[in-house]
Formats: sequence, structure tokens, C-alpha cells
Amino acid sequence: MSFEEIKSRLESAGQAHVLKYWSELSSQERETFLAELSQLELGELQEHCRAAAEAAKSQSTSDDLLDHRMEPVPPEFIGSVKKTDQNTLTAWENEGFLQISQNRVAVLLLAGGQGTRLGVPYPKGMYSVGLPSGKTLYQIQAERIQRVQQLANQKHNSKCTVPWYIMTSEFTLEPTEKFFKDNNFFGLNPSDVIMFEQRMIPAVSFDGKVILEKKGKLAMAPDGNGGLYQALVDNKVLEDMEKRGVEYLHVYCVDNILVKMADPAFIGFCVQKGAECGAKVVEKAYPAEPVGVVCRVAGVYQVVEYSEIRPETAELRAPGGELLYTAGNICNHFFTRDFLKHIAQNCRGQLKQHVALKKVPYVDEEGNQVKPTKANGIKMEKFVFDVFQFSRKFVAFEVLREEEFSPLKNADGVPLDTPTTARRSLLAQHYRWALAAGACFLNSSGQAIPPKHSLARDEEPPAVCEISPLLSYFGEGLESMLKGKELTSPLVLDGNQA
Repeated sequence: MSFEEIKSRLESAGQAHVLKYWSELSSQERETFLAELSQLELGELQEHCRAAAEAAKSQSTSDDLLDHRMEPVPPEFIGSVKKTDQNTLTAWENEGFLQISQNRVAVLLLAGGQGTRLGVPYPKGMYSVGLPSGKTLYQIQAERIQRVQQLANQKHNSKCTVPWYIMTSEFTLEPTEKFFKDNNFFGLNPSDVIMFEQRMIPAVSFDGKVILEKKGKLAMAPDGNGGLYQALVDNKVLEDMEKRGVEYLHVYCVDNILVKMADPAFIGFCVQKGAECGAKVVEKAYPAEPVGVVCRVAGVYQVVEYSEIRPETAELRAPGGELLYTAGNICNHFFTRDFLKHIAQNCRGQLKQHVALKKVPYVDEEGNQVKPTKANGIKMEKFVFDVFQFSRKFVAFEVLREEEFSPLKNADGVPLDTPTTARRSLLAQHYRWALAAGACFLNSSGQAIPPKHSLARDEEPPAVCEISPLLSYFGEGLESMLKGKELTSPLVLDGNQA
């Protein structure tokens, strides 16, 4: 598209101000800026800017809370690790392993965000929380895929593959590709790690104008993890899944250090229930915990954010004394490929746009770059869970927080969701596994450390033990290695000890 065409379209959209500094740009800067502007859906730009400004306005005045239309997920559509008998759990797990062994299961990682809140300039998946092994989130997840493949192969005498689809953004694609190449894809076949990019959309000022980040660059942001459905189309990902025979997807966020990749029990539960869409949930820790709740609103399933209900609704109790709205969303989902195809073809345009008010660096009227101290811009985001409403058969699967959910969102210095809490969660889990396998821990003086089978959420385990995912996916297979053994803390059990 030529400069004159782009200029004309920007003028039509009321956004000609972005070319204010065109005369000051070098030929190289002009070429780069023109390429960026060419990628915009200029026909949709005017509506995007209008909608963003309107949404920000209504957000500050709306009192349309959802309390009176909410109801919990009916019990018949909930599976639970805690409340289900062992035979049923085993049956779900066996079903999941069968599907994995037949190459019908893939995992899809949402990894478009940077580690800004962690204080690092690179993608979150490359972050190390300080484990004794030094492993990053990406490595831990890659090794869990290898182990679940191995377990399925052993059970069914197969040679299966769990493809790993990774949705990145403009910010994270290049460093993620390089990181995987530099680390030999952590032992996975490179052809089974498929990276693709989600769209970027412009940040908008409160008066509906696209924000210039630099004289020759727009302020852009990924379109939220709900940008997945557009990205599946843009990058022909569904076609790749079909070629590979993939029928079921486990979709998750990068920052959960305890995520069970392609969890056989979750997959098996959803398959046996005939679900096309499912969500893992954890019991809320307390009524006002700032997590979304999976529930029904006016008869359709959705995630209701904590800000969308009154405190008294969050406090409501069921007859058994537990919270009525207790199903905390952890961004850990099951989808059939057919359901994703339906969403991609028919529902993308119906997804809700969520408003995020942000501090967006910009160029002022004099051409100076400014870093604002308060929110000056609107970033519109879609959320991956907003497709629940289109599901004809939705299920929830409740898991134990201490076993499956410990997100990494903040730098150390705050109480929750930090490198320290993530590291503690993983090491506490591995300590429990070692004790269950019959291990005994010694301190550096050779004295036995009294075992502690139950730990508080903020309590460090008495002994440090890290177990490679290549050895154990979820605590299985450790007895032959650990039973009756005296182990000196700190201990790292790696894949070489298999």
C-alpha cells in the first residue's frame, strides 16, 4: 500500500495525526513505519478507536453488576480430584492416556506477554525462579511433555507425539524462537513445537486517538489471550492440527509453574463427558480473592471477574458451608478442535472487548517522548475464556491449588505470585512426592530431618528436593528410586538417574 493510500485512509478514520512527524523521519524509519501502518486493518481502525473510547467511558460509570443473574456450575457438570473416588479418577486418567497414545492430544501455550512485572525485558517462559537446577518455565514444561508422552507409550506400546503450539506476540516471538533453538528445543522434536504470532492492536487515548509511541511508531499491544481465535485463522493452525490428527487441546498460560501438560485425568474427564469446552478450577482461598469465578450468567457459562459482583455475593455460602461461588479460574482449559473451528468461523466477531487503562509512553505535541505517571491510554483485550458462552457442553474440573496452581506474576517484594512463592510451591510438591515414595531426609550434619506431610502455603519445606519432570510427571515411579533411602538436602534428582 502506498503512502498516499495510507494517508487517505488515516484521514478517513480521523487518525491523520500519526503522520505529524513524517517529514522528520529518515528513509529507513519511513519504510518501517509504512510497513507497520500497512498491517493495520485501516477499515476497522475508526470503529476500534470509537469503541475503545466509549468502553473506557462506560467502564467508569457502569454499575451493571452480575449478581442477580449468576448461578453456580451445576454439580453434574463438575469433576473433582478431591471429591471423586479413586476408581473413577483412574478411569478418566486411562481415557486421557489412550487419547494421548493415539496422537489426538496437543497442548497450546499462551505466551504473548513479556516479563515486565517481573522486572525483566524477556518473555516470562524464559524466567528462572531460582530452582536448584536453574530450570526455566519453558524447560519444565517441555520436560513434562516428554514424560507424559513416555507414560502413554509405556501404557499402550505406542510411539506418540503431543505437539506443542506456542502463541507468541510481536514482543515474544523472536526471543522465544532463539531460546528454544539455543537449548535444542529441550529434547523435543523441533517440528513438533509450532510457534505462531497473535495480532497487535493500537493503544488509544481517552479521546479516541491512536497513540504515537515514537515519531515513527504506534503504541501497539497484543490483543489479549482471547486473540488466540483470530491467530488460529491467521496462521492456519487448525489446519496443522487436522493434518496431525489432533482432536483435543489443552490450553494454558505460561506463568503457572505447576501446570500439568496434557493432564490425562482432565483430558479423560472431558472426553468421557462429551464436552467440547472445559475449565480447570481451584477452590477460592477466601471470598474476596481477586480471581475470576467460573459460573453461569443468564444460563450461559462464563468467567465473572471479582470486580463484577458485590462483596455480599462473594460471601454467599452453600448448604454445606463452602463458598457458593468457589470455582476460581486458573486459565487452564480443554477444547475440542471442532469447537475451536466453530469459534474461528462463526464467533470471533462476537467476543467481548475488555478495557485495560494503561500508562502508555507517547510523543507529545512538541515531539518529546513522555513516560506518563498515570493511565493515559486504553488497551482493548479479548480473553480466552470468553468463548465458554458458545459451548453446547461445558464442564469444570476442580483440582487442588497446592498441586496445580502457583502463578508467577510479580517480582519479589509482594506477598503472592512471585518467584519465591512459585519456587516454594514446586519444591514443596516435590518434597511431598519424595516422602510419599518413602524417602528420609538428612541435614548437612547427617541428622534426620523430621518429616512434615502438611505445609502451610507460605511455609518452606524442611528439606530441599527437586525432581526432574523427566523422572516423574506427577509423583509416579519414585518408590524404586527413593524408598528407604537417606537423602541429603539439598537434592536434585535429574533425568540421568532414571
